[in-house]
Amino acid sequence: MIVFKIVVFLLLITTFCNGNVKNKPIFGHNISNLHTNHSVTTIQSEDGDIIECINIYKQPAFKHPALRNHKIQVTQTWQRSGRCPRGTVPIRGVRNQNKGVEIRKKPSIFLRDKGSDGDRKLYLLHQNRSLAILHTEGFSYLGAKGDIRVHNPHVQSDDEYSTSQVTLSGGGPYNAYEEIQSGWAVNPSVYGDRQTRYFTYWTVDGSNHTGCFDLTCPGFVQTSHEIALGAAIHPISSPDGLPHEISIYIHQDPFTSNWWVQYGETIIGYWPSELFKDLKYRAKTVQWGGEVYSSYLGNRQPHTTTAMGSGRFPDIIYGTSGYVKRMRILGNSMEFVPPSWVYPYTDEYRCYGIFYLNDYSDDPEFYFGGPGRNKLCP
Repeated sequence: MIVFKIVVFLLLITTFCNGNVKNKPIFGHNISNLHTNHSVTTIQSEDGDIIECINIYKQPAFKHPALRNHKIQVTQTWQRSGRCPRGTVPIRGVRNQNKGVEIRKKPSIFLRDKGSDGDRKLYLLHQNRSLAILHTEGFSYLGAKGDIRVHNPHVQSDDEYSTSQVTLSGGGPYNAYEEIQSGWAVNPSVYGDRQTRYFTYWTVDGSNHTGCFDLTCPGFVQTSHEIALGAAIHPISSPDGLPHEISIYIHQDPFTSNWWVQYGETIIGYWPSELFKDLKYRAKTVQWGGEVYSSYLGNRQPHTTTAMGSGRFPDIIYGTSGYVKRMRILGNSMEFVPPSWVYPYTDEYRCYGIFYLNDYSDDPEFYFGGPGRNKLCP
């Protein structure tokens, strides 16, 4: 165990260097101008995406005033069509409908949405969002990871989405919390189609005025020339076929306090600590699981048919539903360990289910998902 700690410590040291800037974040940039003038080369992906290889020092993150003097710490579908050279980072071209817009989630207003039937009360923690998550808290978290099965769930309307992710959150009131996420999403309003895509997300005020997906606003610093944020993931699991997973690992550099994101074996980049107040020091909660966004959730009927995970309810026998396995947290001990206390939670158990398997498994597993509207969820 001592050797393992030393290896982890040395890996963290050799991966990162320093960065110092202290300014308040200011937003409102036109993302259509963030990278179009700095393209070194362009790759036309076979799935229709346009990947621009941008000089690493000209990427959108450095439009953020807090990062003006920041120093960089040094498989997707599009990669079959080409590679970005070293010294550049791949940035997915912005769809026409999103030009000039910072793409963030709707403000997260906490509420209790109570049904009239006492037996069928529905409690939504977030307006227009339905969660099915495994939640842990009680410690200071330096990192979290999980292996997420990849699916392509049905999304009913263009303004809805379905995601599966790893989330770390900081403090702040319920409607102004700090949060960083990474995982996969089917999100037509952001990406212009219904493919399953790799995403990152951040906010420092519950998505009221700050934060965005991927590189659609200044903030996240990309360092990898191999992985493009927002690019399609291949292959995708089918409910009755072979499972395909992505491994997501988010961790904090103990020296600079930057939050790094790792996709499989590839380090993607980081959120600079200058963006945050509470997350600059530690995360207070970790969550694994799924989220559906729609205006037809809770007591709004008919319920959306947007699915979560594979679109099936938790399946611990054959594993055909959405799941997260090999969940780990990183604390001050610098050891990767399963969370010691967890709380499985779902907003709408008749629409999106949960099952936490830990009694008969060497490694705890979390199963989640569902079809949305069904005879028990009209």
